[in-house]
Amino acid sequence: MKKYSSKRSIQILAHLLQQYGIADVVISPGSRNAPLAIHFSEIDSFNCYSIVDERSAAFVAMGMAKSEKKPVAITCTSGSAVVNYYPAVTEAFYQNVPLLILTADRPTDFVDIFDGQTIRQKDVFHQHSYGDFQLLEDSKENAEDINFDIIKKAIELCFEKQGPVHINIPLEEPLYELVSELPTFPTVEKTIKHKEYEIPSHLIAEWHTSQRIMLLVGTKDYSPELENQLTQLVKNHSVVVLSEANSNLHHEKFFRHIDRYIFNFTEEDYKTYAPDLLITVGQNVVSKKVKQFLRNARPKQHWHLDEVWQPDTYFSLTEKIEVRPELFFSKLLKFINLEPRPYFNLWDVLRDKKDAKHEQFLNTLDFSDFYFFNKAAQTIPDTYNIHFSNSSAIRYAQLFDFGKSKMYCNRGTSGIDGSTSTAMGFAIKNEKPTLLITGDLSFFYDINGLWNQYIPPFVRIMIFNNGEGNIFKIIPGPGNANPNTLDEFIATKHRKNAEYLAKHFGFSYIRVEDELTLDRVLENFFKPDAQPKILEVNTYGKNSGDVLKAYFEFMK
Repeated sequence: MKKYSSKRSIQILAHLLQQYGIADVVISPGSRNAPLAIHFSEIDSFNCYSIVDERSAAFVAMGMAKSEKKPVAITCTSGSAVVNYYPAVTEAFYQNVPLLILTADRPTDFVDIFDGQTIRQKDVFHQHSYGDFQLLEDSKENAEDINFDIIKKAIELCFEKQGPVHINIPLEEPLYELVSELPTFPTVEKTIKHKEYEIPSHLIAEWHTSQRIMLLVGTKDYSPELENQLTQLVKNHSVVVLSEANSNLHHEKFFRHIDRYIFNFTEEDYKTYAPDLLITVGQNVVSKKVKQFLRNARPKQHWHLDEVWQPDTYFSLTEKIEVRPELFFSKLLKFINLEPRPYFNLWDVLRDKKDAKHEQFLNTLDFSDFYFFNKAAQTIPDTYNIHFSNSSAIRYAQLFDFGKSKMYCNRGTSGIDGSTSTAMGFAIKNEKPTLLITGDLSFFYDINGLWNQYIPPFVRIMIFNNGEGNIFKIIPGPGNANPNTLDEFIATKHRKNAEYLAKHFGFSYIRVEDELTLDRVLENFFKPDAQPKILEVNTYGKNSGDVLKAYFEFMK
């Protein structure tokens, strides 16, 4: 016989989640949220996942939401458990990933009286959420009607903003009173808002009077509609489209390796290659160089297309276009002339020159992180979704072609925390296999990302282990520090490997330390197996930072 929580607020919450089709709930263990865990796990329409570490759990849920493209609920007990969600909440906020955060709490009268596991949970995510709500305890007057309205509003906001929304749930004891039957609640009339858009005439005029039109696409989930629209814009050389690895756009006329082309731009180059109309799509861009370029270029017009975010990243924003890019371009294409512009040819000549030098450099490669990324790009099947950790991993990814694979990276806040957990969450909800390519510090930092009983056997993890945070041997500045200080406190040198962690969490494990072994094992690495697999590429002492610096010196 099924047993449900007797808490009316939880019964209403579950009913409304069902009404809006939110089926996935990531639960971290605890007593204060036990009524939620018991209730959700007893209802067949919910898929419940138990993840112990709240920090990892929230990133796992974020990965699920990215895969499913719909909200995922997370729930935890009160106190410090709640704030362990915060790293993933900030990431979801800046990426616009819909998380519904359900935090159990002590009754409101218990806050700040030194009761166990009690902190100021109300509005705790206020700076990085799209809505903050607190339910009434069941004993309060009109609690049922008020809570119904609060929960409905919170869920709809999560859908509309496609980002994190917080519901704090004070629960009075007893917590474990259960019932075998549920009351009937009314069907919900959904009032989720959908934006309409008509393109203003002055934007059409600006397009036609602009001779140098550049589209820069940042972090963006794959969209066949957007890819088709941008393909129409470039086929006659009307515009220059710059994209990145995690822009998820594939066309031979898109400029997909920005840092290859602009790394050594001078002040004169800024003027030569500057657009007069810049259109930005998507979110954070990885390339620091393109930010520097466009901030110096100061285009006359800059339109940014996004439903939620309108940042003035390049200090030249003139139009905040709050609409889905696909809807905008569907309107724009009806009114504009797609005439060839010399601006495209200017960039095309640059690309041909730099791509040729890139190929020349590859012929000089010895075993290093750069060698690993080049070999991985040639070997990974197109069927894989690829997740990159931050710092060195995503920067190397910018330089290579990974075929038609869908590519992801936590570029909301660009931290190393949660990369593994996010990838594992994504893999749980996606029918295609998932590969995580991660640096050693990012991997070891998020070890609990593997403490997850739901990881499918077709997951693959590649760790390039250079024995430190090698990004600090690449970027300018840290090298000015005393070498001992740099190694111990910044780059954080170590001699750890993942062999025993892999065995502990049920992964098969392969370690390679030279190019011949890497070439030999890579192809078999992606073949089906009963277990997920980890390939650790040990590049200790290979001076990978120097190799990357040599690459950019060669590209001048």
